Amino acid sequence: MIKGLYEAHLPVKNLEVSIEFYRKLGLKLAWRDEDTAFIWIEEGESWLGLWEGEEHQTPYHPSLRHIAFRVTYEDLKESLKWLESIQVEPVPFGRRTSIEPFVRPNQGNASVYFEDPDGNSLELMCYIDVPNELKHITEKLSFEDWESLVNSERK
Repeated sequence: MIKGLYEAHLPVKNLEVSIEFYRKLGLKLAWRDEDTAFIWIEEGESWLGLWEGEEHQTPYHPSLRHIAFRVTYEDLKESLKWLESIQVEPVPFGRRTSIEPFVRPNQGNASVYFEDPDGNSLELMCYIDVPNELKHITEKLSFEDWESLVNSERK
């Protein structure tokens, strides 16, 4: 029945500033009106609605004001350089102090975090193949630690 994500929405303070930010990420404006804009995530497949209004003051919580964009593993390895090239600063996730991308073996994914101009939490995220003998690992691992662990398992 469900085939994928059609749309998600975020509150913003200034629609013009937000549209420019998301364009900087390489996303394309689908349409806009006075206080709403839709930005293609995957053109013709999924989009992000930006809504200008006081709701941008809603305090952040992981269940609110968060979007994860799917990328490849190789893209994620280059994500800090890419974010720097477009003048976007990565931020640590949760209680972590590092801004480096990290792997969640038990979930089979990896990510890096940053924020839009309104403090909405944004994430670049990819799926990873996890050998069965590593799926029990719940700690978040650096790419270096993850690749070292996977390489030692293959020997």
